[in-house]
Amino acid sequence: MLYLLFDKLRSWIYEHNLDGPLGVIDQIEFRALAAAGLAFAIVLLSGRRVITLLTRLKIGDPGLTDSEALRKVSSSKANTPTMGGVLIAGAIFLSTFLLGDLTERWVQLGLIVLIWMAGVGAADDWLKMTAARRGGSRQGLYAWEKLLFQLGVGAIVGYFGYRAGFSNAPVDIAHVLNLPFQKTYESALTDRLGAGVLVVPMGLYILISVLMIAGMSNAVNITDGMDGLASGLSAVVTLGLVVLALIAGTQGLAQTLLVPAVAGSAELAVLAGATAGACLGFLWFNCSPAQVFMGDTGSLCLGGIIGYIAVVVRQEAVVLLMAGVFLAEIMSVVIQVVYFKSTKGKRVFRCAPYHHHLHLGGWTEQQVVSRLWIISVILMVVGLASIKVR
Repeated sequence: MLYLLFDKLRSWIYEHNLDGPLGVIDQIEFRALAAAGLAFAIVLLSGRRVITLLTRLKIGDPGLTDSEALRKVSSSKANTPTMGGVLIAGAIFLSTFLLGDLTERWVQLGLIVLIWMAGVGAADDWLKMTAARRGGSRQGLYAWEKLLFQLGVGAIVGYFGYRAGFSNAPVDIAHVLNLPFQKTYESALTDRLGAGVLVVPMGLYILISVLMIAGMSNAVNITDGMDGLASGLSAVVTLGLVVLALIAGTQGLAQTLLVPAVAGSAELAVLAGATAGACLGFLWFNCSPAQVFMGDTGSLCLGGIIGYIAVVVRQEAVVLLMAGVFLAEIMSVVIQVVYFKSTKGKRVFRCAPYHHHLHLGGWTEQQVVSRLWIISVILMVVGLASIKVR
């Protein structure tokens, strides 16, 4: 909104020599950083009141788990307010609304993913955490219901995202399948596609969108099991996304690095910056011992945003590398379930997701969280560095 106001008054601002103090609003890098700072401040300033409200409404985590080994640990966290993801989603929306270019299709679709996923998560959290008050009638959304909504938004965003890509020049660039170490352009001096670059049809683009958005939302959701783990990891990954969005949205820079240049995608740096700032602000209250949990409200929208931006900037492989801890967590669950069923009761891990395996192996919760943060930072750096290797 502030950017649109600046754009509308651009001529008047320059006529009155106000472009010095106000000109920073026209700089995408400044707005991305400002969005991060604003989102952080919103969460920090409103966090205490929201936590008090959630406690008063008795929206707390009952500390229940199917794992006998974790029941003692989980019981200590019983009744900690959850559904704190409303802080994250609210801060992201307000910051992006104020500092993003709302006329840009990529920003509009990003906000749809945010609201949609947060809404699904909030419905699930509300049904689970108020079950006792309602007589235990409905324990959250059914798995198929949640998955249907996740797949649905992935398909819708994929369809409109593919069509939005035709605003690029040349149009093929926004639809390439960007493989690791592959040159998108023949050289930094031409916008012709390099040899072997594949341009995906609409169906494949939508499929990739569905897999990334639904997959990442579930991965973050599964990782959200220790104080500060998911919020810290999400902050690291989304900071990396700020860089990827700025590269993809700057024709000269993208062409120099031989990666896809997607017109207008630089505005997603504002969304990514706001997400990183909101996660850091939430971490203030979510670090051990947590005063509030994000719940599905936060984890689903965070994963959805990560997957969505990855698809738009055509950097799915790099983002999957940066989000390696999230992937390891969800894969540990898949492996555990498949092995348990195929061997009729045997387990690969002490408990899945993998962070519980580490915890039960002797690491303290703080050690698990801190070390996975460190690994995530390393993966983010390696992912960004891999862009240069073409």
